[in-house]
Amino acid sequence: MAVVHRFIGTDTAFDWEDVHSKKYDDGAAKGASGKILIGRDEGAEHFVFRYFLIQPGGHSATRDYHAHVHGVMILHGHARVTIEDQVYDLKPRDLIFIKPWEHHDLAAVGDEPMGFLCVIPNKEMLAKLEEEAK
Repeated sequence: MAVVHRFIGTDTAFDWEDVHSKKYDDGAAKGASGKILIGRDEGAEHFVFRYFLIQPGGHSATRDYHAHVHGVMILHGHARVTIEDQVYDLKPRDLIFIKPWEHHDLAAVGDEPMGFLCVIPNKEMLAKLEEEAK
């Protein structure tokens, strides 16, 4: 059955009904929080659709890399994205495709939070990719 999470946020504070946030300050990320918008709880078998918010001066995990792809869209704020040795300054509605095993990180640039959508394979597919990479 279909699941709808209605947008209840604002232009600068993105939020959806029945979606909970998780902070990532205690790990490799700084000033970051995330939300799973569509995933296993909604019955998605092949992908996870996520929203991340990075506060000014914050960043995702530094030089992160893994066996799966990422599809990313900057929604608001400005980002500095590093993929391998390439650095890109991005604005809202810019898109990024990150291939498997490419080192990558995203940072908020400027004095406003930066938010982005990120689509990845689900955990079962991730585990299969990890196993195949061995």
